[in-house]
Amino acid sequence: MNIFENHIPNEKVKCNEPLKNHTFIQIGGKADILVHPTTVEEITKVVEIANSHQLPLTVIGKGSNVIIKDGGIRGVTISLSRFDQIEVSGTRIMAQSGSDIIDVSRTALAHSLKGMEFACGIPGSTGGALYMNAGAYGGQIADVIEKATVITREGNVVVIPREEMKLSYRNSLFKMDHYIILDAEFTLSAGDKEEISSKMEELTFLRESKQPLEYPSCGSVFKRPEGHFAGKLIQDCQLQGTRIGGAEISTKHAGFIVNVDHATAKDYEDLIQFIQKKVWDTFQVELETEVIFLGEY
Repeated sequence: MNIFENHIPNEKVKCNEPLKNHTFIQIGGKADILVHPTTVEEITKVVEIANSHQLPLTVIGKGSNVIIKDGGIRGVTISLSRFDQIEVSGTRIMAQSGSDIIDVSRTALAHSLKGMEFACGIPGSTGGALYMNAGAYGGQIADVIEKATVITREGNVVVIPREEMKLSYRNSLFKMDHYIILDAEFTLSAGDKEEISSKMEELTFLRESKQPLEYPSCGSVFKRPEGHFAGKLIQDCQLQGTRIGGAEISTKHAGFIVNVDHATAKDYEDLIQFIQKKVWDTFQVELETEVIFLGEY
């Protein structure tokens, strides 16, 4: 039975959908129900119906920084990947949460707006980037975000200004409170288009030369421990190339675990725990994961 019938178009609702088709890393079990809303009204309706049926509700964006466990996700999963409009007004950019943060950066370039260059190579959605306070090469979302519109799990639409977002390194209010991010508004400044483009080209070259983009991955697995770099610690433990199942510590960048041969989420979890133990035993440094696990085994 489709509980969203007459409320959400059938083509936007899938049952028993393999979530490996909706994540960068290409692993994960099935979603009981996966919905791809494209309007605020549809998102609100999904929340309302899930609540009325007392079903758990999970939200994903582009699936760039998540690992879906092999047993999949129960209840209702919302994918915001098609909720992806971007608008520009003066020096402000409003981006719906399912838009690519890379596309926000490119939109800024097209309008000669500076401040988003750091995001030109960050995979994933705008909502995910805000959720994680994503950053790279000296920049982060906290530097440019102005406000965000969210839906509470009770179905209320609320605007949250930057001062209330509790933004810190790879952390935010959104990880603590169960809001569904609808859109984010960024405040940038006028700049020289050629300078902005040159900076983005430089950062793209650095990313492509250092990161293992030839394999599926979930991006950087670990947060940067204070006073250290996770990749350097793993490299110094001589772990590059170590494999469990189909998951391998990248030989190109030790901070990445790549899917080289039909890896499972369990392969990833086991390899992450192996790395954490080895780094702790060697350097007494605790590695905390940046990647998020969802679902069940």
